[in-house]
Amino acid sequence: MSSGNDTTKLAATAFFAATAGAALSYLLLKNRSKSDPVHTHTPNQLIARTSFIFPDADNVSKAAASMSHSDTQILYPHSHEERMRRRIAARMAVEDENSLPRQSVTVRVPASSANCGPGYDCIGMAVDLWTEVTVSRADKFEITAEGEGADDMPKDESNLLVTGVKAAYDTAQKEMPPLKYHVVSRVPYARGLGSSSAAIVAGIIAGLVLAGHRLPVWGSESLLQIAASIEGHPDNVAPVIYGGIQI
Repeated sequence: MSSGNDTTKLAATAFFAATAGAALSYLLLKNRSKSDPVHTHTPNQLIARTSFIFPDADNVSKAAASMSHSDTQILYPHSHEERMRRRIAARMAVEDENSLPRQSVTVRVPASSANCGPGYDCIGMAVDLWTEVTVSRADKFEITAEGEGADDMPKDESNLLVTGVKAAYDTAQKEMPPLKYHVVSRVPYARGLGSSSAAIVAGIIAGLVLAGHRLPVWGSESLLQIAASIEGHPDNVAPVIYGGIQI
């Protein structure tokens, strides 16, 4: 008998609590509808929105001060579309900067090994030995070198580094100015580790940067085509450009 009375009391308490909650919600909604005006929009009317992202506290205050509309969409850092838009904008800014002629450029290129297995003249891989080349505008032509094979490298315009720079300026359809070359070689010279391909690729890249010229990449691979035309085969120049093992 006592158990039945407890169950009845519990059910009554739950009923009154639910009734009180429903009544309170109704009163709140009724008061809100009285205080807020009704917003109506014609079919041809667009809602003005301001979108911004909050990377730090200073920008939060600036964005809040610049808001002129009551209907505002906040884009937080996890907003993928906004992040992608900013990445594309940053990439375009870098590309615009790279299109400006430079006074000096330093390029690092790796050694390479080709004819891997059955892949004669078609399979090559990059090797973790690097040559560093600095090319600068100058009053007269000059080549200096240090490191592996420095004494054996040609110091005149027959050097493949110069050939690569000339090819870049020819592609850009610009006159090649007098340049100074300095090579820090860590790739053994004429020892089967692609020293010629490293020099060609370094020269082309340096020439493109100095000339402020960009090559098309997707679908044409222009840098690879220019380098392979100078070297005569792509098996060494491809890994120098792209790294890894290339077919």
